[in-house]
Amino acid sequence: MVKRIVVLLLLALVALAAVVGIKTWRTPSRQVAVEPLQKAPVDAQAVAGRLSGAVRFKTISSLEDPQANAAEFQKLHAYLREQFPALHGVMKLEEPGDNALIYVWPGSDPKAKPIALMAHQDVVPIASGTEDKWSVEPFAGTIKDGYVWGRGAWDDKGNLLAQMESLEMLAKAGFRPQRTIYLISGADEEVGGHRGAERIAKRLKEQGVHFAWIIDEGLLVTEGVMPGLTKPAALVGVAEKGYASFKLKLNATPGHSSMPPLHGSAIGQMGGALARLESQQMPATLGGSVAGSMFDALAPEMEGFGRVALSNLWLFGPVVQKQLEASPASNAMLRTTTALTIINGGNKDNVIPGYVEATVNFRVLPGDTLASVQEHVHKVVGNDAIKVEPYPGNAEPSPVSPMDAPGYAAIQKTIRQVFPEGVVAPGLMLGATDGRHMDGISDAVYRFSPVRARPEDLPRFHGTNERIAIDNYVEMIQFYHQLLRNAGASSAASPG
Repeated sequence: MVKRIVVLLLLALVALAAVVGIKTWRTPSRQVAVEPLQKAPVDAQAVAGRLSGAVRFKTISSLEDPQANAAEFQKLHAYLREQFPALHGVMKLEEPGDNALIYVWPGSDPKAKPIALMAHQDVVPIASGTEDKWSVEPFAGTIKDGYVWGRGAWDDKGNLLAQMESLEMLAKAGFRPQRTIYLISGADEEVGGHRGAERIAKRLKEQGVHFAWIIDEGLLVTEGVMPGLTKPAALVGVAEKGYASFKLKLNATPGHSSMPPLHGSAIGQMGGALARLESQQMPATLGGSVAGSMFDALAPEMEGFGRVALSNLWLFGPVVQKQLEASPASNAMLRTTTALTIINGGNKDNVIPGYVEATVNFRVLPGDTLASVQEHVHKVVGNDAIKVEPYPGNAEPSPVSPMDAPGYAAIQKTIRQVFPEGVVAPGLMLGATDGRHMDGISDAVYRFSPVRARPEDLPRFHGTNERIAIDNYVEMIQFYHQLLRNAGASSAASPG
């Protein structure tokens, strides 16, 4: 009897292995086939010089002061007019205020929905105390070792100037757009985009403008980041996590530290609530999520057990999910994350405070809502004495933009042409972009930056020694140039 059971188990394992192997083998590549591209010629040193010039303007935005560094933004605008005369000759410039810019290139077909490129002008400041860690002056626009260095070279003047370079090239080549092309550039993305992109979206909605699709900054062409994937992964953000901060407030009886309460001090109650919020996070999900769609696209391109596991999530899903939850970066793709960010309470070492407050920040996964997050907070805190108040400016997660639509197809095709070794997959944008303000006036918003990045490059984003490789910057220009051609925006023969 035992022998028979063992034989049956072995047969079952063989059958299971066969099913897994067949499923892995039959999982087709989702990468689109493209013809080799004759990339547009770009004068690398000239374009690097123009980006270097733009980096020199200290366009640091401020949440409190709309006019902070206004002179620097105006200098940048004058510089753009000087450096891109052909663009300014064919595109109408609107300045809606607060240093925002809207460029419009009217198309020949008024019935065709317009498309838009987006990139912001503002940059984050240099973190106090890190100035001496820079190997170059942060706003000098230094060119050395094959890179343009400085704050904004990557985020986001690299994208803005690359878009303008591509439009300049098209204008000089006699390009005539069939559908209207917009270039939208806010000046306060780094502090929320409420004066720039949000007001621009409202303005365009009032004008009756509705886009077929929009591309804004976002995910990257990563190299050596995905375990089991030897090729670069070009991730196109099809959604953006929401942003939700909640302030927790607790009033209690103050007293002298020589006679502390036996239980229930304000700090003790708040500390317990925060510990519960950190340990009892909202549930993770793999199936049916943006992460699931990403792994569906990556699985056929992976090697070893990674390919087997991701091709058979019906079997290995729990194992894969557990591994992903073990890393902060991949865990953030699967769930609404919880971060304890601020706590205030007490002002003297021998006084038990009567008031404590704390702030908890959540990045909200599509599928969750601000309301469901607040309900989770109340449930986990489990203390009616602790009042929970949402921050103003909290934002729902974005809709998930379609992956079977013309905009995604154009972006995917362009990536495969400009980065032929890359593997294209949908992804989830963990941070906030100006694109979130455009969801109501566009059929789709995609978040992708044609920037190559290895693990050692990622700390440079908003960090020390920010830079962009000149070779990659040329690719960025070629990407936007080809994207506009692939988008069906031209009514003329393809420009050279």
